[in-house]
Amino acid sequence: MSAESTPEPGISGKIGTTAPRHRAAKGRRTSRDGHSRAALAVVWTAAGVLVFGGTGIGFLYFKLNENIKSVDINQALGTDRPLDVDNGSQDILVLGSDTRSGSNKKLGGGTDDGSARSDTAMVVHVYEGHKRAGVVSIPRDTLVERPECTDANGKTYPAASYAMFNSAYSTGGAACAVKTVESMTGIRMDHYIEVDFSGFEKLINVLGGVDITTAKDIKDPDSHLNLKAGEHTLTGKQALGLVRTRHGVGDGSDLGRIQLQQAFIKALIEQVKDVGLFSSPTKLYDLAETATDAVTTDSDLDSVKALASFAGGLKGIGSKNMTMVTMPVQYDPADPNRVLVDEAKAKQVWAALKADRTIPKSATKGTATGTAGGVVTAGT
Repeated sequence: MSAESTPEPGISGKIGTTAPRHRAAKGRRTSRDGHSRAALAVVWTAAGVLVFGGTGIGFLYFKLNENIKSVDINQALGTDRPLDVDNGSQDILVLGSDTRSGSNKKLGGGTDDGSARSDTAMVVHVYEGHKRAGVVSIPRDTLVERPECTDANGKTYPAASYAMFNSAYSTGGAACAVKTVESMTGIRMDHYIEVDFSGFEKLINVLGGVDITTAKDIKDPDSHLNLKAGEHTLTGKQALGLVRTRHGVGDGSDLGRIQLQQAFIKALIEQVKDVGLFSSPTKLYDLAETATDAVTTDSDLDSVKALASFAGGLKGIGSKNMTMVTMPVQYDPADPNRVLVDEAKAKQVWAALKADRTIPKSATKGTATGTAGGVVTAGT
């Protein structure tokens, strides 16, 4: 389970729940070195900045507005989507892109071949009343049924079986990623938000770092991280290394990396609430500029006004009001570098969110997990 993984073409046939497939187990796969794993943290920080800043950033509206990049998901997907249920809740697909374009090449390593994959994928469900949230991480190595989809330029890609989840984004962009998630979950995504390496690192540096405590040493030359057990204030570079590492601690699996990622997100969310934004107009502006420049959104969130309104629905949600789980999966018997959806338990997760209910603990009991739980906690 320690290998990095790369998308491979889908093949015909249906994916079983946990039964072996008739394919020989393959050797270690290698790919781009490490990936961005904290898109959700950037989203919550952007929300905090825009809400806390309020009218204080009004005069900078037009400059900040120009920072935001967007993609028209509704136009790309049309009407072939799950029912849009208006019950006061919201569902957001948050992706972390592993693009190597621009300054991302230096941070992520590897080469800029013009492609990008969705290395982080989280379905964020904001419950009615907007006081709590449920977050479901989708492992990038999950083999799924990828539906036929059309990208933002109108090009159509055929459906594929046994396709790695993160290949949806590299095949048809944001629209294909959204359609794949909607096909898997039966839940319509109200919004889409994407973040890359560079935006994440800059945001952490402008915040002044993030305080965490590590229960074990974490050393991973692949992600350029070397932390002794104890208290740390992570710089942007160190934070990026932490959320990218999979070989530095635990069993080296992507599931373990998700555990580190979720712990870091909670630490960051709590820290954002305590930042003295009003005491420093310069810091407020730097954060607002960095946050808006870091994200790509769906077209419904492509202005400061819309993003600030959306952020208003998140401002009351702290880490204690957030349930974070990994989509129920089992290791693929035919290839330990891949995982298969545990269909019965995954249905419990998606049914709960669709009904705006808490995810039951039974939904994740007995499913595959990493061994990095509890290694990172918030605060110093």
